Amino acid sequence: MREHRKDFEPIFTKEAPLDRMGFTWLIVAAIATIVLWQLPAGDYILYPFSILATWFHEMGHGLMALLLGGNFQQLQIFPDGSGVATYSYSGGFLLGPLGRALVAAAGPMGPPIAGAALILASRNFNTTTWILKILGGFLMLSALIWVRSPFGLVAIPLLGFVILGVSLKAPRWVQEFSIQFLGVQACVSTYHQLNYLFSYGAGYLGLSDTAQIQQELFLPYWFWGALMAIASLVILVQSLRIAYRPT
Repeated sequence: MREHRKDFEPIFTKEAPLDRMGFTWLIVAAIATIVLWQLPAGDYILYPFSILATWFHEMGHGLMALLLGGNFQQLQIFPDGSGVATYSYSGGFLLGPLGRALVAAAGPMGPPIAGAALILASRNFNTTTWILKILGGFLMLSALIWVRSPFGLVAIPLLGFVILGVSLKAPRWVQEFSIQFLGVQACVSTYHQLNYLFSYGAGYLGLSDTAQIQQELFLPYWFWGALMAIASLVILVQSLRIAYRPT
């Protein structure tokens, strides 16, 4: 028993700081991403992640519409990082006003939920590898089924190809960090256009997501914007706490 304890203690001591270091870098990356996205040049500095954030957002709208009985028609992503999900419904979504509010909320909130799933998957290496493969494959599949803009038809499969390549060729530590980093990016994608959460209008698109929720439910759009911003941060922190909890 004494010899076993002596062998175990150096291993535990050596690995623990690496875990804490990885956790620290992910938090720093999340904060830096949120700050950079609020700057004029932020979208260009984080260009691949800006495109990925748009994909997460618009897919959230489209998949929720599909889940509630609507038709997810197409997804357009443009070189400036903006995007539009087009969906339709006949006879109304399931759950009526609540269903329409859920479709509007799924843009900002779908990605943090998916991001939490990515972060939690990092606790097991086999799960990590499979989830990276699924994400990479789904990016490619979404381009075939829904993406219709010329830029999106190039950018989205390319992102999928890179993620799929990481799952197939990258060493273990790269895969584990990658899935956590992508999960963090998905969680903080709510902050990609923070002013959009607290805006009533969305330019030529009409109402913002939060304004659409206001129309279907109670309370003003800025309340829903604040609630989703806080919820996204809570989801990120809690998923990282669980992922780094000792087994």
